[in-house]
Amino acid sequence: MSRPIWSTPWQPGPAAPSGDGGPVVVNITEFTAHRSPDAAKVFVAGVMLRRSWPRTAGAVGMWLWMEAGSLRPRSGSVSIWWDRERLQDFVARPDHLRIVRAFRGKGELRSATWNSAESRPDPVWESVHGILAGRDPWP
Repeated sequence: MSRPIWSTPWQPGPAAPSGDGGPVVVNITEFTAHRSPDAAKVFVAGVMLRRSWPRTAGAVGMWLWMEAGSLRPRSGSVSIWWDRERLQDFVARPDHLRIVRAFRGKGELRSATWNSAESRPDPVWESVHGILAGRDPWP
């Protein structure tokens, strides 16, 4: 049985389109902590990183998410990007790399990235939520 998925509100980025937008890149990350205290620290680090989102080039928008009540807590992000190059620029940023290195070996990380014709937040979240809740397979 899946546990509830909690998420932060949609955080638009500077590349957020008006109207229907156009093709975008969707990225999901999932960190499953070996220990509960590390899960909370990862989530807090994500919240701190989220503060820079409105100034992140190529960012359409994002959510942070977490599954509560599990012995092995999961959390991560869902982000929408204008293109793969801007996603890679973000992944290589020093503040992001510091977080990745700080938690290396303290859990398991997986991610998936795909192109999408849908850039509106609600339909993207709806499709991604099925993956996070275990109803749909990871791409």
